[in-house]
Amino acid sequence: MTDALLKVYDVEEAQRTILRRTPPDEFAISESVQAGIRAIFGQDLSPDEAVRRVIADVRARGDDALLEWTERIDGVKLESLAVPREAIQAAYDAVPDEVVEALRLAAGRIEAFHRQQPLTSWLDDGPQGVLGQLVRPMERVGVYVPGGTAPLPSSLLMSVIPATVAGVAEVVVCTPPGRPTGGVPPVILVAADVAGVESVYVLGGAQAIAAMAYGTASVPRVDKIVGPGNLFVTLAKRQVYGTVGIDGLPGPTETMVIADENADPSLAAADLLAQAEHDVLASAILLTPSRALADEVSREVARRLETLSRAEVIAESLAGRGGAVITADLDQAFELANDYAAEHLCLLLAEPWRWLGRVRHAGGVFLGESSFEVLGDYVAGPSHVMPTSGTARFASPLNVLDFVKWVSVIGLEPETARELSRSAATLARAEALTAHAAAAEARVDGGKNS
Repeated sequence: MTDALLKVYDVEEAQRTILRRTPPDEFAISESVQAGIRAIFGQDLSPDEAVRRVIADVRARGDDALLEWTERIDGVKLESLAVPREAIQAAYDAVPDEVVEALRLAAGRIEAFHRQQPLTSWLDDGPQGVLGQLVRPMERVGVYVPGGTAPLPSSLLMSVIPATVAGVAEVVVCTPPGRPTGGVPPVILVAADVAGVESVYVLGGAQAIAAMAYGTASVPRVDKIVGPGNLFVTLAKRQVYGTVGIDGLPGPTETMVIADENADPSLAAADLLAQAEHDVLASAILLTPSRALADEVSREVARRLETLSRAEVIAESLAGRGGAVITADLDQAFELANDYAAEHLCLLLAEPWRWLGRVRHAGGVFLGESSFEVLGDYVAGPSHVMPTSGTARFASPLNVLDFVKWVSVIGLEPETARELSRSAATLARAEALTAHAAAAEARVDGGKNS
């Protein structure tokens, strides 16, 4: 590796390259992905069309389609989809005690954080009648837990616990089969048990999303699907949206670090490396007015990389989507950060609280060197399922509000209704909706005798 692993950019060059957002519907399709589609479907299809075929087949054939697609895509032949309860309990024997305790600690902190979020029905009972809102939880939610190159029990906790705090009656978890046995990694099963999940299914990819959206003999239909996944999972969520709710269309993970000349370059480098470790498409970007700091961080990144198990992934991520940007000052750094709207925004500043008010768009803000992003990944408390691809401009981290609905309540007194009906009828006639107008005027005229 070289000292130039973390390239240093000026602002103009960065805006043309690493700070330039690609629209989230413009998915980059690698040759390996295209080859995989050819191998599975026997012809060239776009990922979107491949997903459409899987969803249609699951809707038509249910469990039989799920088992067949699992064998074709994952290379695993399953006898059944549901994980038996005894297998979940037996998973504790395969997971070290310290991992179980860490999962319980994380679960407790995630629950405590989300119980602080207010969910309050209200009814205003005045002389004109009653107006208000009722908060009602969803009945059943599906959580997708990706498999990929490593099991992610933290993602299960971060998705399931806000739902249970919101009062969701049933949470269904789908996660891809591991190879070669086709089982679910024990740490995922333990996390599910810690989070109170009763139903876990060995099911991944677009077929899992289709099963949860439409239901099969084995997998119940849900009201909303949440959780990150690969390209095919994301496309499937987009296709079933409207039949069920979704939390969003997550893209590759990203961290933006704003640092001043007082920042510790070794800590800044550690945080960037931790982010780049996720995926070759992950983004790890440093914004700083200090060229000296940027150079030190770049050297530290190169030095530390040699010791890391996913060095090749990190190197490709940093080469393609990472870097350090030299800004005129911290004000410009925050302007760039708000325009980028990162999933994670880390403030390695001498006075981070002084700058918090400047943050307009970010999934999460991490204040100071002791509040680093990896703590947010696991044990801080807020869900680490956060908006990516610039969607932090309008979207929020997963939270209890994602799992409830608001029901409006209208109970007006007759006299108030008569008074308001005149205006309602006027507006209805302005919209050429004469039946609407007549319904309102019937109240003005006294109802049944009009």
